[in-house]
Amino acid sequence: MEQRLPFDVREAIIAVCGRSFHYKDPFRSFMISSGVPSTMYDRFADESKFKIARHLLSELDGTGDQGFMIQKRILTNLCNLRTLPDENVPDRHAGLDALRRLKQLAVDQKLVVEKDKDEKASRLEELRRKQEAIASRAEKMQQLRGRFLQLSLSPDDPQSRGYSLEDILVDLFALNEITYRPPYRTQTEQIDGHFNFRGFDYLVEARWRKDQPSESDLSSLKTKVDKKIASTRGIFVSIQGFRKDVVMEFTRGISSNLILMDGSDINLILEGQISLVDALEMKIEKAAQEGIIYFPLAQRFS
Repeated sequence: MEQRLPFDVREAIIAVCGRSFHYKDPFRSFMISSGVPSTMYDRFADESKFKIARHLLSELDGTGDQGFMIQKRILTNLCNLRTLPDENVPDRHAGLDALRRLKQLAVDQKLVVEKDKDEKASRLEELRRKQEAIASRAEKMQQLRGRFLQLSLSPDDPQSRGYSLEDILVDLFALNEITYRPPYRTQTEQIDGHFNFRGFDYLVEARWRKDQPSESDLSSLKTKVDKKIASTRGIFVSIQGFRKDVVMEFTRGISSNLILMDGSDINLILEGQISLVDALEMKIEKAAQEGIIYFPLAQRFS
């Protein structure tokens, strides 16, 4: 519940309103921008600025919490003034003295926080939030890596590990703030995932099988991609990697819109040696500039 402003603070507000404003139009604009209803102000518009301010504070008292919030906003906005709001006041020194007294009262009674202290506190709070976010992300990445390593040693059947890989990819993309659509079906196809990156849509094929993908496996994903809009590409994630002869045969004589990623790539990302964003950009650049659709990230460190 909002509390009524102390008497001395109210009187200081009235003094500032009377001594720091000269023309009534700027004074009216200030009050309305602070939340005072224009109809309320206009009832007292013919009075002096001292009386207008006193009437408004009294009227706001009668409107309960909403009125007290507006009073507090008037106080805060006055205290945020660096200098007089109206340079045409007859007695500039009296106006500045009234403003300084109001600010001191507000700080002493903890009704507002000194601006420098407030900004410092805000910076510290922002830094704390960022540090917490970094720590939380690192912890979640570590958990993801633990799940990945556990699956590497698991005797689970390939289909079960494939589903678990799909879940890991969903969480990995979420941690990197890339919107990722989990596995879904169209009327004729199963899509293991979808995401948009740097203006292109990517369809995902995720495999965790004993055998490496065949040329027909790559062709199957390419067919799915080719049936979509022209800005669509494919990314094939095979934990067991890809045979060189299959990759060479697949890219011979055709244009490719696929990028290949293996288990070593995923592990490097989960270890934090390279971010997912950097990994994607590197693979895309290799494919676009050199036609290399299978570029193991480990080569970056060799």
